[in-house]
Amino acid sequence: MKRLKDKVAVITGGTGGIGLATAKLFLEQGAKVVLVDNSLDAIEKARVDLNNDNVSYFQADVSKKQETIKFLNHALETFGKIDVFFANAGIEGTSSPITAYPEEILDKVIAVNLKGVWLGCQYVIPKMEEGGSVIITSSVAGLKGFNGLGAYVATKHAVVGVMRVAAAENAARKIRVNTIHPGPVDNDMMQRIENDMAPDSPNVVKDGFTASVPFGRYASSKEVGELALFLASDESKYITGCTHLIDGGMLNA
Repeated sequence: MKRLKDKVAVITGGTGGIGLATAKLFLEQGAKVVLVDNSLDAIEKARVDLNNDNVSYFQADVSKKQETIKFLNHALETFGKIDVFFANAGIEGTSSPITAYPEEILDKVIAVNLKGVWLGCQYVIPKMEEGGSVIITSSVAGLKGFNGLGAYVATKHAVVGVMRVAAAENAARKIRVNTIHPGPVDNDMMQRIENDMAPDSPNVVKDGFTASVPFGRYASSKEVGELALFLASDESKYITGCTHLIDGGMLNA
């Protein structure tokens, strides 16, 4: 039996590496999926890549209340319910010490990474089915600090607090809320971070990150998606309010 049979999932940041890989897994396991992303071009590429009638797409900025309500209503009108909400949209910001971090980039990182999750929890959860699952993408940077990534680290820590409150507030409806914490993932975001930290030698940055992972490699987007799949499925029905690491041992090193 498919693990997400008859379930409807909404995935924000749906066209990125983790979002798209997770969507593929969810579809394979019987879910209907709404992919939300801010980039229309990326949505069109995902549409071609997935080529599946059980996917609907919606362009939205998750940091805006009205756009959050619009993608919520689209999901309900298209598939009739929401069982799984994967709050996965996020941006990395730039690499700069706190003392020199550009305020305009700080504001944008907070808007997407923190406010976007907050608005999703505020508006999507009340419309979810009882016994549903909320999965929030944090990061290993939500559990430790990294030089130069202050805004990203701060927001990824903050969503853990949102998760813990949302888990407590929605326990009576048996809606579970958890965060996932990937280490470095072999995707476009990590490539941008590497290039931003050392434009002339991004491979040196990658080698440094890789050396900090006991498993000696980056995660794949699919591996992170497999953790999201577990949390979306009924196999995790007694798990809520938890931080779930998927970092190859990085935090323990």
